[in-house]
Amino acid sequence: MKKQPNINFGAAILFLIFSLLFFVLIFRFVSIQVTGEAAGHALAAKAQQKYEREKTIQAKRGTIYDRNGEVIAEDTISYKLVAILDKSMKPDYVKDPEKTAAALSKAIDLEESEIYRILTKKTEDGETPFQVEFGKEGRDLPLKTKREIEDMELPGITFITDSKRFYPNGVFASHLVGYVEKKKSKTNKTDTVGMLGLEQSLNDVLTGKDGKFSYESDIWGYLLPNGDQKIQPAQNGKDVYLTIDKKIQTFLEDSMNKVDEEYKPKKMVAVVADAKTGEILAMGQRPSFHPKTKEGIEETWHNEVIENSFEPGSTMKIFTLAAAIEEGEFDPNEWYKSGSYKVTENSPAIRDHNQGRGWGSITYLEGVQRSSNVAFAKIVKEKLGYEKYREYITKFGFENPTGIDLPNETGGKIAYEWPLDKVTTGFGQGSAITPIQQVQAATAIANDGKMMKPHVISSIVDGDKNEVLKKTKPEVKGNPISAETAKKTRDILETVVSSEKGTGYKRYNIEGYEVAGKTGTAQIPDPNGGGYLTGHENFIFSFLGMAPKDDPELIIYVAVQQPDIDLSTNGAEPVSKIFTPVMKSSLQYLNIEPAKELKANSEQTPEVEGKTVEEAKAALKKSGFEAIVLGKGSKVERQVPGNMYNLLEGERVILKTEGDLTVPDMNGWSLRDVMKVAKLADLKLNTVGSGYVVKQNLKAGSALREGDYLIVELEPPAEKYNEENAENEESEEQQEEEEAVLD
Repeated sequence: MKKQPNINFGAAILFLIFSLLFFVLIFRFVSIQVTGEAAGHALAAKAQQKYEREKTIQAKRGTIYDRNGEVIAEDTISYKLVAILDKSMKPDYVKDPEKTAAALSKAIDLEESEIYRILTKKTEDGETPFQVEFGKEGRDLPLKTKREIEDMELPGITFITDSKRFYPNGVFASHLVGYVEKKKSKTNKTDTVGMLGLEQSLNDVLTGKDGKFSYESDIWGYLLPNGDQKIQPAQNGKDVYLTIDKKIQTFLEDSMNKVDEEYKPKKMVAVVADAKTGEILAMGQRPSFHPKTKEGIEETWHNEVIENSFEPGSTMKIFTLAAAIEEGEFDPNEWYKSGSYKVTENSPAIRDHNQGRGWGSITYLEGVQRSSNVAFAKIVKEKLGYEKYREYITKFGFENPTGIDLPNETGGKIAYEWPLDKVTTGFGQGSAITPIQQVQAATAIANDGKMMKPHVISSIVDGDKNEVLKKTKPEVKGNPISAETAKKTRDILETVVSSEKGTGYKRYNIEGYEVAGKTGTAQIPDPNGGGYLTGHENFIFSFLGMAPKDDPELIIYVAVQQPDIDLSTNGAEPVSKIFTPVMKSSLQYLNIEPAKELKANSEQTPEVEGKTVEEAKAALKKSGFEAIVLGKGSKVERQVPGNMYNLLEGERVILKTEGDLTVPDMNGWSLRDVMKVAKLADLKLNTVGSGYVVKQNLKAGSALREGDYLIVELEPPAEKYNEENAENEESEEQQEEEEAVLD
């Protein structure tokens, strides 16, 4: 009984305490329910932070296409190899580094010892890192390699999905297109950044904006079935369509590769342009680089077509000629004294490229064909006058950059202070201009006086919305000459190629097409000062031409610097081995009709079987055909083709006589004519190459027996002409060119 009051008092105290705690808890619960906060923090936000997960939706970098929708550069999925080393990630960590290294060395390009070192490395604190990567050898892995490694079932080996820039054509207008690299931003995010060419200048256009996917999950990260989900779609980069034609660019790259391998020049540049719109269809240079591996990038970072100006040499004479014709100051039949010419009494003499000997008194037309410096010096000083000629330099756009949609373009450097500077500029010496400036100016000659601004971007498209954001339209930069002047200029430039006196004769001729153009041989300033480099190969050899002459569709400029040639090889040869096949292939690819079509004979081949050889020859000649006789008999036993065929004028008809047959000289024949001989004489025909016959295994005039093997080697016309010209230089002017004198 004495203890009872104490017990009651204690119980009362406990009751009060628990009642107080209960009321505090109730108050706290109601307070949280009402305010949604605890200790100043929003509980809903805390819960969302704990249970809501977010994933990045990676934006795709825009694709670069050619004019026909062929891919030039695009993003593709790649995989990065990662190894988990943290043992807390059981069972998904690398348990056996030695075994793992041995297996991975068979799939990626790393030594087993190096892989083992990576799998066993420690941090600076001596701790094991959570995960490791394998450098560039473990990045950008294709799906095939990923699957190969996955099949090994190696614990702790996993992949991170990534994207890489893919250039399916390899070395392909590389300095124009550029390349990309992956760089870490300030937020430690890896971004793809353009480093050169259009990839750099259009980086903001090509780069997209990442999206994100937010969702609610449980504490283990699994998606809650009724949780909120928010998707912010990625905005992919814009697609860019170029004016470049993949086919023509391939023609150009292949030709430049062959010349690079054969002549090993210090530099080469080449441009193919649409004469009517200024669209650049192909652009290349050597040295170049592979945009994926970067192999070769250290040799030059510059796009030589737009970033480098140099003395153009005699291709500048095209525009001096056009200016003179426009001003009515060029008479092709007027005579002048070639050889040397003094601008002033005290200035050094201007000399023609054959050591100043010249060709005596010749017409100005012949002066253009022979690329006479004296002729153009007299045109600038005596015909046009210095001030008038200076106006045309401006009109043809040689002072300022063209404004082509490529980065880092430079302009020309016109030296026009002293009389000698003014005259030498007229034939391409002293002043410096870029290849793209020459191409732009040439559009005025090709396009009836309208000079077109060059461009490489056709359009920019939002692929997500299928919406054209920008469309480049042809832009006329000026009208330096009239349509009549342009036509007269083309007619004269065509003789540079077609006339035996022309510096382009037998090198730039294309069967079926008339080519108008001008050769150039520019001196190279000595980097050590004191004038120009000397030596047979120390020049920039070039050609600026257009075709078809009467209505040009294409303009091609080619320049080859310091090719490895001996004294018997003309510097124009490597140039022609780029220009001629590229122009011919491009014209045929574009289905441009030949300017010179052989006329089809409307009459059938005459029937000459049974006639005497003389009667047969006369009948065929009358119909416009050439008779080739196999054998020494007097009568024709058989003819190929027969009298039921229509042939082209000048085509060969093969005649077989009685008696022994003899082998004809088939040099220069087409494969079509060779096949006629093989058919008529029952020969087994094998051919090497394409074009026209340059070699045959059966000696001309020897006996021909049924079943013999006839093997002929064929070459395109331009290659045949070049070979003949190298073996047999016909003109004094061409001989002097080989002495490496300025043309």
